[in-house]
Amino acid sequence: MTLAASVNPFAVLRTRQYVVLLVFAAIMGVPIAAVAAGFLWLVNSVQAWVYTDLPTALGFASAPTWWPIPPLAVAGLLVGVVIRYFPGAGGHSPADGFHAGGAPTGSELPGIFLAALASLGLGAVIGPEAPLIALGGGVAVLVVRLIKKDAPQQAIMVIGAAGSFAAISALLGSPLLGAFLLMEAIGVSGAIGTVVLMPGLLASGIGALVFIGVDSLVGLGSVSLAIPGLPEFKAPNGVDFLWAIGIGVAAAVVGTGIRRLGLLVRPVLQRNLVLLTPLAGIVVAGLAILYSQTTGHSTADVLFSGEADLPVLITNHADYAWGALLLLLVCKGLGYGISLAGFRGGPVFPSMFVGATIGLLLSTVAGVSLVPAVAMGIGAMCACMLRLPLTSVLLATLLLGSDGLAVMPVVIVAVVVSYMVSIWLAPPPAPGTTAVPVTPAEPPAGNQTGGNQTGGNQGAGTQVASPKS
Repeated sequence: MTLAASVNPFAVLRTRQYVVLLVFAAIMGVPIAAVAAGFLWLVNSVQAWVYTDLPTALGFASAPTWWPIPPLAVAGLLVGVVIRYFPGAGGHSPADGFHAGGAPTGSELPGIFLAALASLGLGAVIGPEAPLIALGGGVAVLVVRLIKKDAPQQAIMVIGAAGSFAAISALLGSPLLGAFLLMEAIGVSGAIGTVVLMPGLLASGIGALVFIGVDSLVGLGSVSLAIPGLPEFKAPNGVDFLWAIGIGVAAAVVGTGIRRLGLLVRPVLQRNLVLLTPLAGIVVAGLAILYSQTTGHSTADVLFSGEADLPVLITNHADYAWGALLLLLVCKGLGYGISLAGFRGGPVFPSMFVGATIGLLLSTVAGVSLVPAVAMGIGAMCACMLRLPLTSVLLATLLLGSDGLAVMPVVIVAVVVSYMVSIWLAPPPAPGTTAVPVTPAEPPAGNQTGGNQTGGNQGAGTQVASPKS
Protein backbone atom coordinates (compact mmCIF):
# COMPACT_ATOMS: atom_id res chain seq x y z
CA MET A 1 0.00 0.00 0.00
CA THR A 2 1.25 3.46 -0.90
CA LEU A 3 0.30 6.71 0.79
CA ALA A 4 0.43 9.85 -1.33
CA ALA A 5 -0.08 13.38 -0.13
CA SER A 6 -3.67 13.38 -1.50
CA VAL A 7 -4.69 10.27 0.46
CA ASN A 8 -6.10 10.51 3.97
CA PRO A 9 -3.18 9.29 6.10
CA PHE A 10 -5.47 8.29 8.97
CA ALA A 11 -7.06 5.72 6.69
CA VAL A 12 -3.66 4.06 6.41
CA LEU A 13 -3.44 3.76 10.21
CA ARG A 14 -6.55 1.56 10.10
CA THR A 15 -5.20 -0.91 7.54
CA ARG A 16 -3.99 -4.41 8.31
CA GLN A 17 -0.73 -3.78 6.46
CA TYR A 18 0.11 -0.85 8.71
CA VAL A 19 -0.47 -2.97 11.82
CA VAL A 20 1.95 -5.53 10.36
CA LEU A 21 4.46 -2.71 9.88
CA LEU A 22 4.08 -1.65 13.53
CA VAL A 23 4.55 -5.20 14.79
CA PHE A 24 7.62 -5.67 12.63
CA ALA A 25 9.10 -2.39 13.88
CA ALA A 26 8.53 -3.48 17.50
CA ILE A 27 10.18 -6.85 16.86
CA MET A 28 13.14 -5.20 15.11
CA GLY A 29 13.58 -2.82 18.03
CA VAL A 30 14.71 -5.63 20.32
CA PRO A 31 17.83 -6.91 18.50
CA ILE A 32 18.82 -3.47 17.21
CA ALA A 33 18.70 -1.93 20.69
CA ALA A 34 20.69 -4.89 22.01
CA VAL A 35 23.32 -4.35 19.32
CA ALA A 36 23.44 -0.62 20.12
CA ALA A 37 23.84 -1.31 23.84
CA GLY A 38 26.58 -3.80 23.07
CA PHE A 39 28.36 -1.25 20.90
CA LEU A 40 28.29 1.35 23.68
CA TRP A 41 29.52 -1.25 26.17
CA LEU A 42 32.37 -2.12 23.80
CA VAL A 43 33.31 1.57 23.40
CA ASN A 44 33.37 2.07 27.18
CA SER A 45 35.43 -1.11 27.62
CA VAL A 46 37.98 -0.04 25.02
CA GLN A 47 38.33 3.38 26.64
CA ALA A 48 38.84 1.85 30.11
CA TRP A 49 41.31 -0.73 28.86
CA VAL A 50 43.39 1.66 26.75
CA TYR A 51 43.54 4.59 29.17
CA THR A 52 43.43 2.81 32.56
CA ASP A 53 44.18 -0.91 32.43
CA LEU A 54 46.91 -0.97 29.77
CA PRO A 55 49.24 1.58 31.45
CA THR A 56 49.00 -0.38 34.70
CA ALA A 57 49.68 -3.65 32.89
CA LEU A 58 52.79 -2.12 31.36
CA GLY A 59 54.14 -1.18 34.79
CA PHE A 60 53.13 2.47 35.07
CA ALA A 61 51.58 3.63 38.33
CA SER A 62 49.22 5.72 36.19
CA ALA A 63 49.05 6.75 32.57
CA PRO A 64 52.14 8.88 31.74
CA THR A 65 51.81 12.36 30.33
CA TRP A 66 52.42 11.27 26.74
CA TRP A 67 49.97 8.36 26.89
CA PRO A 68 47.17 9.81 24.68
CA ILE A 69 49.53 10.03 21.69
CA PRO A 70 49.75 6.31 20.73
CA PRO A 71 46.00 5.54 21.00
CA LEU A 72 44.99 8.58 18.95
CA ALA A 73 47.67 7.87 16.35
CA VAL A 74 46.34 4.31 16.04
CA ALA A 75 42.79 5.68 15.86
CA GLY A 76 43.81 7.97 13.02
CA LEU A 77 45.49 5.10 11.16
CA LEU A 78 42.47 2.80 11.50
CA VAL A 79 39.97 5.49 10.52
CA GLY A 80 42.14 6.60 7.61
CA VAL A 81 42.30 3.03 6.30
CA VAL A 82 38.54 2.61 6.66
CA ILE A 83 37.74 5.88 4.89
CA ARG A 84 40.20 5.11 2.10
CA TYR A 85 39.49 1.45 1.44
CA PHE A 86 36.12 0.40 2.94
CA PRO A 87 32.76 0.81 1.17
CA GLY A 88 30.89 3.86 2.41
CA ALA A 89 34.01 5.62 3.77
CA GLY A 90 33.09 4.73 7.36
CA GLY A 91 29.87 6.76 7.27
CA HIS A 92 29.22 10.42 6.59
CA SER A 93 31.79 13.00 7.61
CA PRO A 94 30.68 14.84 10.77
CA ALA A 95 32.21 18.03 9.40
CA ASP A 96 29.18 18.23 7.10
CA GLY A 97 26.82 18.54 10.07
CA PHE A 98 24.31 16.28 11.78
CA HIS A 99 22.64 13.70 9.52
CA ALA A 100 19.69 11.45 10.33
CA GLY A 101 18.11 10.42 7.02
CA GLY A 102 18.85 7.44 4.81
CA ALA A 103 20.42 4.12 5.72
CA PRO A 104 23.75 2.56 4.76
CA THR A 105 23.92 -0.65 2.77
CA GLY A 106 25.01 -3.94 4.30
CA SER A 107 28.47 -3.64 2.75
CA GLU A 108 28.96 -0.25 4.43
CA LEU A 109 28.10 -1.38 7.97
CA PRO A 110 31.52 -2.93 8.84
CA GLY A 111 33.33 0.28 7.93
CA ILE A 112 30.90 2.41 9.96
CA PHE A 113 31.33 0.10 12.94
CA LEU A 114 35.14 0.02 12.80
CA ALA A 115 35.59 3.77 12.19
CA ALA A 116 33.22 4.67 15.03
CA LEU A 117 34.77 2.17 17.45
CA ALA A 118 38.30 3.43 16.74
CA SER A 119 37.25 7.10 16.98
CA LEU A 120 35.16 6.78 20.15
CA GLY A 121 37.19 4.12 21.93
CA LEU A 122 40.61 5.66 21.41
CA GLY A 123 39.87 9.25 22.41
CA ALA A 124 38.72 11.40 19.48
CA VAL A 125 36.50 14.37 20.39
CA ILE A 126 33.36 12.96 18.82
CA GLY A 127 30.02 11.56 19.99
CA PRO A 128 28.31 8.17 19.49
CA GLU A 129 24.85 9.17 18.24
CA ALA A 130 25.55 9.42 14.49
CA PRO A 131 27.14 5.95 14.18
CA LEU A 132 24.32 4.46 16.25
CA ILE A 133 21.71 6.05 13.98
CA ALA A 134 23.49 4.73 10.88
CA LEU A 135 24.07 1.25 12.34
CA GLY A 136 20.49 0.94 13.59
CA GLY A 137 18.98 2.02 10.29
CA GLY A 138 21.39 -0.06 8.24
CA VAL A 139 20.82 -3.25 10.22
CA ALA A 140 17.04 -2.80 10.02
CA VAL A 141 17.12 -2.32 6.24
CA LEU A 142 19.46 -5.29 5.83
CA VAL A 143 17.10 -7.55 7.77
CA VAL A 144 14.07 -6.39 5.76
CA ARG A 145 15.82 -7.09 2.49
CA LEU A 146 16.95 -10.52 3.67
CA ILE A 147 13.41 -11.45 4.77
CA LYS A 148 11.54 -9.92 1.81
CA LYS A 149 13.65 -8.96 -1.18
CA ASP A 150 10.74 -7.32 -2.99
CA ALA A 151 9.65 -5.13 -0.04
CA PRO A 152 8.44 -1.68 -1.20
CA GLN A 153 10.99 1.11 -0.99
CA GLN A 154 8.70 3.17 1.27
CA ALA A 155 8.37 0.29 3.76
CA ILE A 156 12.15 -0.14 3.79
CA MET A 157 12.53 3.59 4.51
CA VAL A 158 10.11 3.46 7.45
CA ILE A 159 11.70 0.34 8.96
CA GLY A 160 15.15 1.89 8.56
CA ALA A 161 13.98 4.95 10.49
CA ALA A 162 12.53 2.68 13.19
CA GLY A 163 15.90 0.97 13.50
CA SER A 164 17.58 4.32 14.05
CA PHE A 165 15.00 5.21 16.72
CA ALA A 166 15.67 1.95 18.56
CA ALA A 167 19.46 2.38 18.38
CA ILE A 168 19.50 5.74 20.22
CA SER A 169 16.43 5.12 22.37
CA ALA A 170 18.30 5.43 25.67
CA LEU A 171 21.45 7.29 24.62
CA LEU A 172 20.16 10.72 25.63
CA GLY A 173 18.56 9.56 28.89
CA SER A 174 15.04 9.24 27.49
CA PRO A 175 13.52 7.48 24.49
CA LEU A 176 11.33 10.55 23.96
CA LEU A 177 14.33 12.88 23.62
CA GLY A 178 16.06 10.53 21.20
CA ALA A 179 12.87 10.22 19.16
CA PHE A 180 12.43 14.00 19.17
CA LEU A 181 16.01 14.44 17.92
CA LEU A 182 15.31 12.19 14.95
CA MET A 183 11.88 13.67 14.25
CA GLU A 184 13.25 17.21 14.03
CA ALA A 185 16.27 16.08 12.02
CA ILE A 186 14.20 14.09 9.51
CA GLY A 187 11.80 17.00 9.17
CA VAL A 188 8.42 15.27 8.71
CA SER A 189 5.30 16.59 10.40
CA GLY A 190 1.52 16.56 10.33
CA ALA A 191 -0.65 13.54 9.70
CA ILE A 192 1.72 11.99 7.15
CA GLY A 193 4.54 12.46 9.63
CA THR A 194 2.52 10.50 12.18
CA VAL A 195 2.24 7.58 9.79
CA VAL A 196 5.98 7.61 9.17
CA LEU A 197 7.02 8.10 12.79
CA MET A 198 4.66 5.82 14.72
CA PRO A 199 6.81 2.72 14.04
CA GLY A 200 9.86 4.68 15.13
CA LEU A 201 8.29 5.75 18.41
CA LEU A 202 7.26 2.17 19.11
CA ALA A 203 10.75 0.88 18.34
CA SER A 204 12.20 3.61 20.57
CA GLY A 205 10.09 2.54 23.54
CA ILE A 206 10.94 -1.13 23.02
CA GLY A 207 14.60 -0.22 22.63
CA ALA A 208 14.66 1.67 25.93
CA LEU A 209 13.36 -1.44 27.70
CA VAL A 210 16.11 -3.49 26.06
CA PHE A 211 18.75 -0.98 27.24
CA ILE A 212 17.43 -1.37 30.80
CA GLY A 213 17.68 -5.13 30.53
CA VAL A 214 21.20 -5.03 29.12
CA ASP A 215 22.25 -2.67 31.92
CA SER A 216 21.02 -5.16 34.52
CA LEU A 217 23.05 -7.94 32.87
CA VAL A 218 26.38 -6.31 31.97
CA GLY A 219 26.37 -3.06 33.95
CA LEU A 220 26.41 -0.80 30.92
CA GLY A 221 25.27 2.05 33.14
CA SER A 222 21.94 3.83 33.00
CA VAL A 223 22.03 7.10 31.09
CA SER A 224 20.68 10.30 32.59
CA LEU A 225 21.35 13.83 31.40
CA ALA A 226 20.30 15.37 34.73
CA ILE A 227 23.17 16.88 36.72
CA PRO A 228 22.73 16.25 40.46
CA GLY A 229 23.47 18.73 43.22
CA LEU A 230 22.90 21.98 41.33
CA PRO A 231 21.76 25.04 43.28
CA GLU A 232 18.07 25.87 43.07
CA PHE A 233 17.18 28.47 40.46
CA LYS A 234 13.80 30.16 40.77
CA ALA A 235 13.35 32.47 37.78
CA PRO A 236 15.44 34.49 35.29
CA ASN A 237 15.57 38.28 35.36
CA GLY A 238 16.24 41.01 32.82
CA VAL A 239 20.01 40.65 33.16
CA ASP A 240 19.76 36.94 32.36
CA PHE A 241 17.88 37.76 29.16
CA LEU A 242 20.65 40.15 28.13
CA TRP A 243 23.22 37.47 28.83
CA ALA A 244 21.16 35.03 26.74
CA ILE A 245 21.75 37.29 23.73
CA GLY A 246 25.48 37.52 24.46
CA ILE A 247 25.88 33.79 25.04
CA GLY A 248 23.93 33.07 21.88
CA VAL A 249 26.26 35.23 19.83
CA ALA A 250 29.38 33.82 21.52
CA ALA A 251 28.29 30.22 20.97
CA ALA A 252 27.50 30.92 17.32
CA VAL A 253 30.94 32.42 16.77
CA VAL A 254 32.72 29.56 18.58
CA GLY A 255 30.62 26.87 16.91
CA THR A 256 31.05 28.36 13.45
CA GLY A 257 34.79 28.49 14.03
CA ILE A 258 34.83 24.81 15.03
CA ARG A 259 32.79 23.83 12.00
CA ARG A 260 34.97 25.86 9.61
CA LEU A 261 38.11 24.35 11.15
CA GLY A 262 36.75 20.89 10.37
CA LEU A 263 35.93 21.85 6.80
CA LEU A 264 39.36 23.48 6.40
CA VAL A 265 41.33 20.50 7.76
CA ARG A 266 39.35 17.75 6.01
CA PRO A 267 40.65 18.35 2.44
CA VAL A 268 44.19 18.47 3.81
CA LEU A 269 43.75 15.04 5.40
CA GLN A 270 42.17 13.65 2.24
CA ARG A 271 45.43 14.15 0.36
CA ASN A 272 46.80 11.10 2.20
CA LEU A 273 44.31 9.68 4.68
CA VAL A 274 46.46 6.83 5.94
CA LEU A 275 49.41 9.09 6.71
CA LEU A 276 47.76 12.39 7.73
CA THR A 277 44.81 11.16 9.82
CA PRO A 278 47.20 9.69 12.44
CA LEU A 279 48.91 13.10 12.54
CA ALA A 280 45.51 14.67 13.21
CA GLY A 281 45.09 12.25 16.11
CA ILE A 282 48.49 13.20 17.47
CA VAL A 283 47.54 16.89 17.33
CA VAL A 284 44.38 16.18 19.33
CA ALA A 285 46.47 14.27 21.87
CA GLY A 286 48.91 17.18 22.04
CA LEU A 287 46.10 19.59 22.83
CA ALA A 288 44.96 17.34 25.69
CA ILE A 289 48.50 17.09 27.04
CA LEU A 290 49.00 20.87 26.81
CA TYR A 291 45.81 21.45 28.74
CA SER A 292 46.64 18.84 31.39
CA GLN A 293 50.19 20.03 31.96
CA THR A 294 49.15 23.68 32.13
CA THR A 295 46.13 23.31 34.42
CA GLY A 296 46.75 20.10 36.35
CA HIS A 297 43.39 18.68 35.26
CA SER A 298 42.85 15.40 33.44
CA THR A 299 43.40 14.96 29.72
CA ALA A 300 39.90 13.39 29.68
CA ASP A 301 38.48 16.93 29.83
CA VAL A 302 39.72 17.46 26.27
CA LEU A 303 39.49 13.91 24.91
CA PHE A 304 36.38 11.84 24.20
CA SER A 305 32.85 13.06 23.59
CA GLY A 306 32.42 14.62 27.03
CA GLU A 307 29.36 12.48 27.82
CA ALA A 308 30.86 11.09 31.03
CA ASP A 309 32.94 14.14 31.94
CA LEU A 310 30.27 16.81 31.56
CA PRO A 311 28.56 16.11 34.93
CA VAL A 312 31.99 16.03 36.61
CA LEU A 313 32.95 19.38 35.08
CA ILE A 314 29.74 21.10 36.18
CA THR A 315 29.66 19.54 39.65
CA ASN A 316 33.32 20.45 40.32
CA HIS A 317 33.28 23.82 38.59
CA ALA A 318 34.69 25.52 41.68
CA ASP A 319 37.98 23.67 41.12
CA TYR A 320 38.45 25.33 37.72
CA ALA A 321 39.93 28.83 37.57
CA TRP A 322 38.85 31.06 34.70
CA GLY A 323 42.18 30.50 32.97
CA ALA A 324 41.73 26.74 33.09
CA LEU A 325 38.21 27.06 31.66
CA LEU A 326 39.45 29.34 28.87
CA LEU A 327 42.24 26.91 27.94
CA LEU A 328 39.76 24.04 28.11
CA LEU A 329 37.46 25.87 25.71
CA VAL A 330 40.34 26.48 23.29
CA CYS A 331 41.80 22.97 23.44
CA LYS A 332 38.46 21.16 23.40
CA GLY A 333 37.21 23.36 20.56
CA LEU A 334 40.34 22.79 18.45
CA GLY A 335 40.30 19.06 19.18
CA TYR A 336 36.62 18.96 18.27
CA GLY A 337 37.17 20.72 14.95
CA ILE A 338 40.08 18.42 14.00
CA SER A 339 38.07 15.35 15.03
CA LEU A 340 35.18 16.50 12.83
CA ALA A 341 37.59 16.58 9.91
CA GLY A 342 39.31 13.24 10.37
CA PHE A 343 37.21 10.90 12.51
CA ARG A 344 33.72 9.43 12.51
CA GLY A 345 31.00 10.17 15.05
CA GLY A 346 28.36 12.71 16.02
CA PRO A 347 28.23 16.27 17.38
CA VAL A 348 25.76 16.13 20.29
CA PHE A 349 27.88 15.49 23.38
CA PRO A 350 30.99 17.48 22.33
CA SER A 351 28.68 20.43 21.59
CA MET A 352 27.07 20.12 25.01
CA PHE A 353 30.50 20.02 26.68
CA VAL A 354 31.83 23.05 24.81
CA GLY A 355 28.61 24.96 25.50
CA ALA A 356 28.77 24.14 29.21
CA THR A 357 32.37 25.37 29.27
CA ILE A 358 31.28 28.69 27.76
CA GLY A 359 28.60 29.01 30.44
CA LEU A 360 31.00 28.14 33.27
CA LEU A 361 33.57 30.62 31.98
CA LEU A 362 31.03 33.44 31.92
CA SER A 363 29.73 32.44 35.33
CA THR A 364 33.27 32.59 36.73
CA VAL A 365 34.38 35.79 35.01
CA ALA A 366 31.18 37.83 34.77
CA GLY A 367 29.22 36.49 37.73
CA VAL A 368 26.35 35.07 35.67
CA SER A 369 24.24 32.65 37.71
CA LEU A 370 25.63 29.14 37.28
CA VAL A 371 22.47 27.27 36.30
CA PRO A 372 21.19 29.58 33.53
CA ALA A 373 24.72 30.19 32.25
CA VAL A 374 25.36 26.48 31.74
CA ALA A 375 21.91 25.89 30.25
CA MET A 376 22.20 28.80 27.83
CA GLY A 377 25.69 27.75 26.77
CA ILE A 378 24.62 24.16 26.07
CA GLY A 379 21.48 25.15 24.19
CA ALA A 380 23.21 27.82 22.13
CA MET A 381 26.14 25.59 21.13
CA CYS A 382 23.85 22.69 20.20
CA ALA A 383 21.71 25.05 18.12
CA CYS A 384 24.78 26.14 16.18
CA MET A 385 26.29 22.69 15.65
CA LEU A 386 23.13 20.58 15.24
CA ARG A 387 20.91 23.19 13.54
CA LEU A 388 18.01 21.66 15.52
CA PRO A 389 16.68 24.48 17.75
CA LEU A 390 13.84 22.59 19.45
CA THR A 391 16.07 19.64 20.33
CA SER A 392 18.71 22.07 21.61
CA VAL A 393 16.23 23.61 24.04
CA LEU A 394 15.24 20.17 25.33
CA LEU A 395 18.85 19.02 25.73
CA ALA A 396 19.75 22.08 27.78
CA THR A 397 16.69 22.04 30.03
CA LEU A 398 16.61 18.29 30.71
CA LEU A 399 20.25 18.45 31.78
CA LEU A 400 19.32 20.68 34.71
CA GLY A 401 16.56 18.50 36.16
CA SER A 402 14.20 20.45 38.39
CA ASP A 403 15.77 23.77 37.31
CA GLY A 404 15.00 23.06 33.66
CA LEU A 405 11.59 24.72 33.50
CA ALA A 406 12.84 27.82 35.30
CA VAL A 407 15.68 28.41 32.83
CA MET A 408 13.74 27.49 29.69
CA PRO A 409 12.80 31.11 28.72
CA VAL A 410 16.40 32.30 28.59
CA VAL A 411 17.54 29.06 26.95
CA ILE A 412 15.03 29.68 24.16
CA VAL A 413 16.42 33.20 23.65
CA ALA A 414 20.01 31.92 23.54
CA VAL A 415 19.07 29.12 21.14
CA VAL A 416 17.23 31.42 18.72
CA VAL A 417 20.04 33.99 18.76
CA SER A 418 22.72 31.34 18.22
CA TYR A 419 20.76 29.64 15.47
CA MET A 420 20.14 32.85 13.55
CA VAL A 421 23.68 34.19 13.97
CA SER A 422 25.16 30.85 12.86
CA ILE A 423 22.96 30.93 9.75
CA TRP A 424 24.21 34.42 8.93
CA LEU A 425 27.83 33.38 9.54
CA ALA A 426 27.52 30.31 7.33
CA PRO A 427 28.57 30.56 3.68
CA PRO A 428 25.70 31.69 1.42
CA PRO A 429 23.77 28.96 -0.39
CA ALA A 430 25.00 27.92 -3.80
CA PRO A 431 23.46 29.75 -6.78
CA GLY A 432 20.27 28.15 -8.00
CA THR A 433 19.23 26.66 -4.64
CA THR A 434 15.84 27.50 -3.20
CA ALA A 435 15.34 29.07 0.20
CA VAL A 436 12.02 27.23 0.64
CA PRO A 437 12.29 23.58 1.74
CA VAL A 438 10.63 21.20 -0.68
CA THR A 439 9.54 17.74 0.43
CA PRO A 440 10.17 15.19 -2.32
CA ALA A 441 7.41 12.82 -3.32
CA GLU A 442 9.80 9.91 -3.03
CA PRO A 443 13.43 9.81 -1.83
CA PRO A 444 16.05 9.02 -4.46
CA ALA A 445 17.06 5.38 -4.58
CA GLY A 446 20.74 5.99 -3.96
CA ASN A 447 20.39 8.26 -0.91
CA GLN A 448 22.68 6.74 1.67
CA THR A 449 24.38 7.94 4.78
CA GLY A 450 27.65 6.20 3.98
CA GLY A 451 27.99 8.08 0.72
CA ASN A 452 27.66 11.54 2.29
CA GLN A 453 24.50 12.21 0.32
CA THR A 454 21.95 12.67 3.07
CA GLY A 455 21.25 16.17 4.34
CA GLY A 456 20.94 17.02 8.00
CA ASN A 457 17.27 18.06 8.01
CA GLN A 458 16.09 16.25 4.95
CA GLY A 459 12.46 15.21 4.79
CA ALA A 460 11.57 11.55 4.95
CA GLY A 461 9.24 11.81 1.95
CA THR A 462 5.50 11.88 1.58
CA GLN A 463 4.88 8.25 0.65
CA VAL A 464 4.65 5.29 2.97
CA ALA A 465 4.14 1.66 2.14
CA SER A 466 3.92 -1.29 4.47
CA PRO A 467 5.23 -4.75 3.62
CA LYS A 468 2.67 -7.13 2.20
CA SER A 469 1.41 -9.52 4.81
